[in-house]
Formats: sequence, C-alpha cells, structure tokens
Amino acid sequence: MHGDEVSRPRAETAATTEQPILRLQSVGKRFPGVVALRDVSFEIARGSGHVLLGENGAGKSTLINLLGGVLQPDDGEIWFAGARYQPASPLEAFKAGIRVVHQELHLLSNLSVAENLLFEQVPSRWGLVNYREMNRRAAELLAEVGLDVAPTTEVGRLGVAQMQLVEIAKALCHESKLLVLDEPTATLTAREVDRLFAILHRLKAKGVTTLYISHRLEEIFEVGDEVTVLRDGQHVTTRALDGLSIPNIVELMVGRTIADHGAIGTAAPDGEEALGVSGLKLAADSPEISFSVGKGEIVGIAGLVGSGRTEVVRALFGADPKAGGTIRIEGQEVEIASPKDAVAHGLCLATEDRKGQGLLLEMSCAENMTITDLTRVSRRGLLQRKDENDAAARLVRGLRVKTPSIHQAVRTFSGGNQQKVVIAKWLFRGPKTLIFDEPTRGIDVGAKAEIYELLGNLAAEGKGILVVSSDLPELMAICHRILVFSKGRISGEVPRAEFDEHRILSLAYQEYGRVRAS
Repeated sequence: MHGDEVSRPRAETAATTEQPILRLQSVGKRFPGVVALRDVSFEIARGSGHVLLGENGAGKSTLINLLGGVLQPDDGEIWFAGARYQPASPLEAFKAGIRVVHQELHLLSNLSVAENLLFEQVPSRWGLVNYREMNRRAAELLAEVGLDVAPTTEVGRLGVAQMQLVEIAKALCHESKLLVLDEPTATLTAREVDRLFAILHRLKAKGVTTLYISHRLEEIFEVGDEVTVLRDGQHVTTRALDGLSIPNIVELMVGRTIADHGAIGTAAPDGEEALGVSGLKLAADSPEISFSVGKGEIVGIAGLVGSGRTEVVRALFGADPKAGGTIRIEGQEVEIASPKDAVAHGLCLATEDRKGQGLLLEMSCAENMTITDLTRVSRRGLLQRKDENDAAARLVRGLRVKTPSIHQAVRTFSGGNQQKVVIAKWLFRGPKTLIFDEPTRGIDVGAKAEIYELLGNLAAEGKGILVVSSDLPELMAICHRILVFSKGRISGEVPRAEFDEHRILSLAYQEYGRVRAS
C-alpha cells in the first residue's frame, strides 16, 4: 500500500485497483458535550453509487457538512480525487467538484426559480443579466427533473417538494465529480422519484460518483453499489449492497431488529366528526373540496407533487387564505382566518417544514415544547421556569425524545427528535384534531416506528388525525381511509379494506390524463 492509503480494508467487494474518489481516514468531529464522529474511515469508489445510512444522530449530517465545507474535521484526514481535501467553505467544496443537495433546503425565497438555479453562473450580455437566456436554461433543467413551474416563479411561492426538485435541478446545473444527495426523495412521489433515479443512472454512466442518504430503504438498491453504515458517530461497515436485505440493513443501523409497527386496527371507529370540511376553495376558480375526519380516525391524503395536498391543509389551518367553504370542529362551524384561530379551536398542524415553520431553532427543547400555551406555565403573567421544565420533562419522557438536557437548543437535535418536539408542543396545547404534513420526512426507521405508535395512541384517545404523506406504504400502514388528490381536487377515496398501491396511484394520475382509474 502507498503511504497515503487507508490502512483498514476496502469495502468487501471493491476489487478495483483504481484510486477511490473519496477516502476518509480516522476522521473525528466534536461539538460541546457531543462527539459527532469518532475514528471514521472508509472509501468510495470512483464512478460508483454509494449509500450512507444510519439512524438520526448517527453522524450522517456532520459527515455531509465536512464534505460540503460547512465544517472542518477535528481529527483525521479526507482525500478527494487523489489530493488532500480541506475545504474552508462551501464555495471551496463546490470548486473542488463536490455538490451537496442538503435535506434542509438552501434556496433564496425572494428570487425566481431561474435566478436560484443559475445564481453562480448568471448568463449576461453586454454586462447585463440576460434574463431570456437564464429562463431558457432554467426551463431545460426544470424539464429534466419534471417540475412543471415557470422559471419566473418566486421560490417562496413553491411547496417543499417543489423546492426539493429545484435543489436537485440546481445540482445538475454544474459539472460535479461527487454529488451528495441527502434525503432527496423525502417529499417526492413515485413519478418524481423514478425521474430522479433515471437522472442518477445517466450521471453514473458519465462517471459521476454519488453519495446517497435516505431513510427510504427500499429505494437504495436502485441507486447504490455499496453501503456505509454509521452508528453513534462510528463506522460500522462498508460493504456491497448485493446480498443484503432491508432487515439486514436495519439491524446494522440500529444494532437490533425492529418490528413492523401498524398504528391501527383494520376497522375505522364509528365516532363523531372531529373535523369537517365543506366546499373548501383555495382560489375563486379552484374546485370545491369536501371531506370529514372522525374522532379516533386516521385519514390520509395522497397525491403527486403539486396536487394540492399541502395547500389544502395550510388553508384549513389558516396559514394561507381560502376563497370559500366552511370548516367544522366537533360538528360546530368555526371561522379560521389565521393559525391563531385554528389553535384556539383545537386544530393543530405539524408542518412539513419543521425547521423553517415548526420550531424556534435557537430556543431550548423546553421552550419549544411549552410555547403553544404559556398560560399553563405562568402565574400572574410571569413565566414559571420550574413549571415549564416539569412539563417539558414529562413530554420528553412520554415521547422518548433523545436529548442530554431539556435546555439544549433544538437546532442541535436530529431530525427525528426535532419532529418529536414539534408533536410535543401541540400535545401540550391539548388539541382536538391534529394535521401531520409529511410526519416522517427525513426520519430513521426507529423514530418512524415510534411516531406511528404515537399516531395510533392519539387516535385511540379519540383525536381526529389527518396525515399528508408522499410515502404510500406509510399511509397504507397507518390510515383508516386515504383521500387521493389530483390537480387540486379529490379524485377518489379508498377505504382500508380496499387499499391497493396501483389503485391509489391511478387516482393520483387521473386528472393528468396519463393513467385512468379502473
């Protein structure tokens, strides 16, 4: 071996003599009170599809930030394309040939889609921005990822799933040696996922290496040749995916087997109405939407990106204006013009964008959990820290939130634990009906099982639950009924006894004229 090569074995099937594109040797990273990475060593073969897996908190995000120049290692060395790799900033990582598509989106919401896509390579003419050329190039990139929006659309008007496709398109705009994708399909539906896989196969054929991170384990076999597993900040294994099963991988990730959790029984409860919606219109010319959710019932909302799923729940919550319709809570018609109105009536929304809209990242776990009803932890208008801490400690125990302290800032939490804090703050409020938009986005298998169990427990207590998810198997596992949206309208309703993935997808495509429901 050469002196600069890793001293431990390569991946078990990596029999090539070609120099790896990326090599980590004894890499470590520490934060106050936390060791994020400890003695991590592995290699990624040039031109391969490599998968990085681990539970939330395993060190994946820290590793990605090291590669992307956001952080620098405290120990060890990183080698990229045959040279020592020490980027001091994301710009240096970008110039070296590493492009990172982060799970948490990094777009400029007040600029157009085209301006975001070509921000680093703005086309100009006679010293002025050539907007015609910019929009033309942007339209080509959007077509490649299958996003049907105008290049001139302001990014802030897009949903999270659409923003994710913009991030992917932005990564394709530049030649990269290593493309890092962190949970790229978390909010995408089957059509968008298939298109992304086709793009990755084309990039691989051109010699581009991909590092792919996902909690959707069934999809990693589509894009990966080898897998690296991290657990508690340490390297567990790097091996070929061929021959591994999902249960094998889960056990490597968590160090134990995890049972398949179904949150509900097979029959929907015969309860009273928890939430009723009649003639809801998102705009003056949009179709009317009507449905109900019973007490003790979990109702799912499925549909393609842009089908109106998130827009509907945001309108119900008062986060976006509606053009018409009525909303009922426990049979009583209510007026909801703002989130404050919704919460006052017992309707709570766990948003799909937990960092941007669901949490106060710089505040502590305890502060985030109790902020929805400060009157419960105050006396004579003064906040009582002991009451706040006691309430937060009970919620941490009840939801099994992993944190060294209730005073820890939630920005340091893993995705799964951040989601539990979002749920905890609404439980502290004492809701009648809860809406969950992508409740397990970017969450590992262990945390998913816990959230499914929690949803089942809430339904058993008589709460009405409405769940929006891009993950059809998830909806089919936890819901009593599934409403299918297609181009802003409900194209069908499927009861649990008739759940069938093909039928649901057919209804999702119905208004697009591509697949007709039988």
